[in-house]
Amino acid sequence: MSDTIAWAKPEDVGMSRERLGRIGDVVTADVEKGLIPGAVTVVARRGRVVHFKAYGRRDPGRDEPMERDAIFRIYSMTKPLVSVALMMLVEEGRLLLSDPLSAFVPEFSDVKVRAERDGCAELVPAARPITVHDLLRHTSGLTYEWMDEGPVQKAYAEAEAGRRSRSNPAQAALLATLPLVAHPGAEWNYSRSTDLVGRVIEVVTGLSLGVALRTRLFEPLGMMETGFMVPPNYQARIAEAFPTDPETGEPQALLDVAKEVAMENGGGGLASTASDYARFLHMLLSGGQLDGVRFLSPRTLAYMTADHLGPEIRIMPDILPEGYGFGLGFAVRRQDGIASFPGSAGDYYWEGLGGTSFWVDPREELYGLIMVQAPGRREHYRRMLRQLVYAAIVD
Repeated sequence: MSDTIAWAKPEDVGMSRERLGRIGDVVTADVEKGLIPGAVTVVARRGRVVHFKAYGRRDPGRDEPMERDAIFRIYSMTKPLVSVALMMLVEEGRLLLSDPLSAFVPEFSDVKVRAERDGCAELVPAARPITVHDLLRHTSGLTYEWMDEGPVQKAYAEAEAGRRSRSNPAQAALLATLPLVAHPGAEWNYSRSTDLVGRVIEVVTGLSLGVALRTRLFEPLGMMETGFMVPPNYQARIAEAFPTDPETGEPQALLDVAKEVAMENGGGGLASTASDYARFLHMLLSGGQLDGVRFLSPRTLAYMTADHLGPEIRIMPDILPEGYGFGLGFAVRRQDGIASFPGSAGDYYWEGLGGTSFWVDPREELYGLIMVQAPGRREHYRRMLRQLVYAAIVD
């Protein structure tokens, strides 16, 4: 596996050109049906890109084609980037995964858990402190306001926990005032934990999250068009969604990435291109290095992409599919089979609310990526792209 990105014919890496062509057939058909405005797809195997194509329109309100350099809101695909940036600091010995969150955000020194006792709600002290490890694997007891209609989620919504006009330090302090949905380490709850990973990075480096990511990760990786705000000279390349979901009629309002906001959200605020994100995926598949620059040890990367939940920690099946656990920033496949889509034991993935998704399969030396702004179709394309790519492996 080369740590330098190159191109190859599909046949040179055990794949079928004809079968890879089905990706274009499926995506183009959905564009013609009005299900999505357009998309960009990338597939690479054994260190070489075998498929990189754009389809449809970049903006449904303009008669302009989608280009491969289009810029997409990647939402939660921000999380793996921020998790890697944190683990780079761990490798430098600047913090431990076992460190309590309160060492970096003192407001978390006395968090409470909402509990039910004899039919009455009460706030009880957390059984143990939230650790950095908990943040990375989403066992902190935090939540997202949209995950459920329970009282804790309602408290998050009323407090506007994700308001972008609030700074990262202010958001961290606010989150510390809200009750946890579970004791730290007891449950896997998809949450604003990675927002706090971003805040930990700021405290450890003394830099804003955007500057820390740009100088420590993006620029060395060559991800020159990834950031929390799209500069004015790039804004004509921002991909847009339909104003309403073509299947449900529900409004689709995406993040405004054309202006600066106070919150540099570590859990979901970045915009990026297919080329930039493919460089990140190539670095992961190459064991933590790209173009001769090492970002992580292969052992650290293997540790991040192992399951950190085990059989004891309860998971949320609507978020993690059957057969998957969670590592440090990624969902991780525990075994062959079980899941309702193809893959290999040890593959890992994540996706974004706007429709983007990726996966990396170390056993097959493979990664796939789809960039699209279609929130209602994200689950469909995450699974569909996998089916088409594995069907194109013929060696």
